[in-house]
Amino acid sequence: MAAAAVAADSKIDNLRDAVAKLGEISENEKSGFISLVSRYLSGEAEQIEWSKIQTPTDEVVVPYDTLAPPPEDLDAMKALLDKLVVLKLNGGLGTTMGCTGPKSVIEVRNGFTFLDLIVIQIESLNKKYGCSVPLLLMNSFNTHDDTQKIVEKYSNSNIEIHTFNQSQYPRIVTEDFLPLPSKGQTGKDGWYPPGHGDVFPSLNNSGKLDTLLSQGKEYVFVANSDNLGAIVDISNHHRDTKPPDH
Repeated sequence: MAAAAVAADSKIDNLRDAVAKLGEISENEKSGFISLVSRYLSGEAEQIEWSKIQTPTDEVVVPYDTLAPPPEDLDAMKALLDKLVVLKLNGGLGTTMGCTGPKSVIEVRNGFTFLDLIVIQIESLNKKYGCSVPLLLMNSFNTHDDTQKIVEKYSNSNIEIHTFNQSQYPRIVTEDFLPLPSKGQTGKDGWYPPGHGDVFPSLNNSGKLDTLLSQGKEYVFVANSDNLGAIVDISNHHRDTKPPDH
């Protein structure tokens, strides 16, 4: 066991030195990547024992029909919505659907794309309550450039649209456990976006979190960009429920 730990530490040291020389990513991304790989090598990223997984109780996942109703007063509803941000995960490509661009720009119905319908949903919310719910799009390096061009079409909408990128991590070569970009593979194939779990550190690292907090935002609604059923549905539950102590 001790020998395995020494081998893992040696791998991490060599990987850290190689990653430190990569100029394409930030120090936060380098740190996050090394932390993720260290966790994997330490054995913390163990497989889930599905036999131990149980259905959440009603205290954990509260039944929808028991939720506290939204405020009836329109001013109170506006005040609540003005604290909200809608964040859509927009880093995926539509490769499984036969497309090469961002999944969110795939046409869904009558010429409208996923992103068109998301904008319409939030426009309707802002118009109905006179609020200012912004839309955040978390892109990846695969979708960033295309998305920046696409959002220009919504410049006349009543929505403030922000974009930021999730982290960019290097792929590792199995033989020597070193990053592929350090071997001259500087194209996109040498990198990968680490997934949806990266949303919170990326929101912080991008500076968007500080911006939103300065605007009085307190709540964030997170969903995939191709999940049109995930819409804002206000309840007093989240406001009236105290977070757990741990």
